Amino acid sequence: MYQKGDNIVYPLYGAGVIEDIEEKDVDGELQTYYVLNIPVGNLKIMISAAKAESQKVRHVHGKDEIMGLISGAEETIMPDNWNQRYKENMERIKSGEVEQVAVVFYNLLLRERERGLSTAEKKMMTTAKQIILSELILSLDVEKTEAEDILDKTFG
Repeated sequence: MYQKGDNIVYPLYGAGVIEDIEEKDVDGELQTYYVLNIPVGNLKIMISAAKAESQKVRHVHGKDEIMGLISGAEETIMPDNWNQRYKENMERIKSGEVEQVAVVFYNLLLRERERGLSTAEKKMMTTAKQIILSELILSLDVEKTEAEDILDKTFG
């Protein structure tokens, strides 16, 4: 179980700080929820404590680890079929692992430079970027602009 003040990652949304832990009555049963504040986009999300593990919620990576995971992203061979490519990228994002999200971001960045992206893939690239930025902000204890600079230097 996580504690108030813990930095955690919620796949598809990114990293945030548990601001509070609340009990809610759901269908006559008392259930525990984490109130997560995600710095990028200023989101507040409630996550069921009972479902956190199955939803791949995890602690934020530490300072020493995060840069190695992100900078290790390599170009992968992506399907030419848009639907298949989108599906594979979405699975990587849903994994909740920052190194997989970095692969999505890097591949879409390269594809954008070569031939442009569809609207859906642009949105996916923005989502991947926000997820990475949120974890960088909390792992390295930096502001968003500094995290963006780090990301730009990493993927040049």
